[in-house]
Amino acid sequence: MHHPGNATSDRFPAQDRFADGAQYIAGRLTKGTSGHTHTVVDPATGEEVLTYELAGPGDVDAAVAAAREAFPGWAGATPAERSDALHRFAAVLAERAEDFARAESRQCGKPLKLTREFDVPGTVDNAAFFAGAARHLQGQSAGEYSGDHTSYVRREPIGVVGSVAPWNYPLQMAAWKILPAIAAGNTVVLKPAEITPLTSLMFAQAATEAGLPDGVINIVSGTGREAGEHLVAHPDVAMTSFTGSTAVGKRVAEVATATVKRLHLELGGKAPFLVFDDADLDAAVNGAVAGALINTGQDCTAATRAYVQRPLYEAFVERTAALMDTVRVGDPFADGTDLGPLVSHVQRDRVAGFVDRARSYARVVTGGEAPQGDLKEGAYYRPTLIADAAQDSEAVQCEIFGPVLVVLPFDTDDEGIRLANDTPYGLAASAWSRDVYRANRATREIKAGCVWINDHIPIISEMPHGGYRASGFGKDMSAYSFEEYTQVKHVMFDNTAVAAKDWHRTVFGDR
Repeated sequence: MHHPGNATSDRFPAQDRFADGAQYIAGRLTKGTSGHTHTVVDPATGEEVLTYELAGPGDVDAAVAAAREAFPGWAGATPAERSDALHRFAAVLAERAEDFARAESRQCGKPLKLTREFDVPGTVDNAAFFAGAARHLQGQSAGEYSGDHTSYVRREPIGVVGSVAPWNYPLQMAAWKILPAIAAGNTVVLKPAEITPLTSLMFAQAATEAGLPDGVINIVSGTGREAGEHLVAHPDVAMTSFTGSTAVGKRVAEVATATVKRLHLELGGKAPFLVFDDADLDAAVNGAVAGALINTGQDCTAATRAYVQRPLYEAFVERTAALMDTVRVGDPFADGTDLGPLVSHVQRDRVAGFVDRARSYARVVTGGEAPQGDLKEGAYYRPTLIADAAQDSEAVQCEIFGPVLVVLPFDTDDEGIRLANDTPYGLAASAWSRDVYRANRATREIKAGCVWINDHIPIISEMPHGGYRASGFGKDMSAYSFEEYTQVKHVMFDNTAVAAKDWHRTVFGDR
């Protein structure tokens, strides 16, 4: 275990930064009006980070009104103007990189090296990508397909987008939801998780600093029940984008249906990690540990179910457990930490409950406990490996969302692929093999929005991220995401000035 160093004084001073409130509406910080407060807690230490007034329905109404007012001007800007603004935005994000990294580590418990090397650079890259995409909002010429008429297709922004983001990647989720929407000419109201609002607020402030008009990006920090549902139900919100659990996603869909909103849902995952008997065992073991423990396992694409062909099974279990035992659990701000705490004690206890129940039907090979000593006040949990669980067990079928990997054996290729598909989810998966035919079969037959071969977890701005089945629909990142935030209009010209008369005669006869 890696114990805290002397980094406490370098932690992000949120109480000073957000003294004016934790709502960002029409270009300024304001206080919430719900009548209730929430305290953001550092999960590594239990220290209070920020106490703020939560958003209520009135704050959501104000944010939607600001976004609606900003929409005509932003939608009417040229692609070049929106692109230039987003390039400036990317530059401001890059200048503030260390600030963002520390704030994200403080509120989430992520190791500082993860936020410095992954979360923040990924966000800057997303901004740069969508700055370029803003200049490629292309329609399509459809030509003269109907007699003397010429058709073409326009892509237009939708309007005000109401987005709801989760707590596991607050900064990146803000970027994934806001950037494609505003690049296409929409305006946005984002509700971050109330336990992790800091970097979403900073993201909106950076946009204002970069010169984006007031009201294009608005943040309402409140609970899902009060602020979130009101945002999804709001009649002036044209589209809802939600990332979170499948159970809450179903509720979001139910509420959004009442006003016939467009929906974008990125929901839960239970990613299979399929290891064939010809795989490079060392590579697979390293990939499994990295893929399972990224962000302390709080990642919907994390490797959670490792299926290993029987000739490699026992060696895989032994080596994976040994490698997990070398992972350094400790303070996120201390040098050398590999794994920080979970986001809260509530989440830590939820994960521990899954593992404790698994002891009655499976083998806990390593981990399965919270560390003590200097780390006992934080929401820490040791990397955990569970072996020999049944396919229909809770640990295999349910999203644990913690540093837990379950390993099961399989015999034939057919069985391995069948087991990989045997949950309701379909967000991500990986297959490990030296045989190109086996690997290609896996990419075809595994039902998931992303299938990695001999790797697990990397994502890039140019390629889409999104799921099948209970993992939702719609794509984040890439040109596919950009198009999600547009609507298609067919335009048709009468080239003769007499066609309308002919059509009238065809339908109604001579008059």
